[in-house]
Amino acid sequence: MNHADHVALIQNGIAQKGGTWADFGSGTGAFTLALAECMGPTGHIYSIDQKSSSLRQQEQVMNGRFPQNHVTYLTADYTHPLDLPLLDGIVMANALHFQRRKDSLLQLLYSYLRPGGRLILVEYNVDRGNLWVPHPLSFPTWQTVAAQNGFVKTNLLATRPSRFLHEIYAAVSIKPESND
Repeated sequence: MNHADHVALIQNGIAQKGGTWADFGSGTGAFTLALAECMGPTGHIYSIDQKSSSLRQQEQVMNGRFPQNHVTYLTADYTHPLDLPLLDGIVMANALHFQRRKDSLLQLLYSYLRPGGRLILVEYNVDRGNLWVPHPLSFPTWQTVAAQNGFVKTNLLATRPSRFLHEIYAAVSIKPESND
């Protein structure tokens, strides 16, 4: 996949330009760059990864391609609480499948979102993994897991073929506006 594919996967999950978003498990930034393009320069992105070397590489590319976008790079384990502002949205691409037990992490992500906030998941569309993708979630499974963790309106955004596990999808799930 290339940058255009990354943008195509997530762009329909971003309701408007700007805002405050985070990319959890951002790595070298393929989806952080896509998020920057979709949000435009008026937003703020928190890019979170455990590897500072990946974040440094990401920062160099970001500064070259999207120099006006505001990005805060956090070297951290996103499975533990972080000091973040309320977010308009979260992108989690190819990261959730490393967690066998997903509920506690999803509740943590949910807590970072403002009411009406969006979680965009990019994942392999299978329920059986392998050594490199140990715990993937197909889209139907994601719909169930998202609802069990309080999210509503889980919609498929896009799919792309993948040489690795056949297909990748992006879906958006919404934190309800209220608890009513």
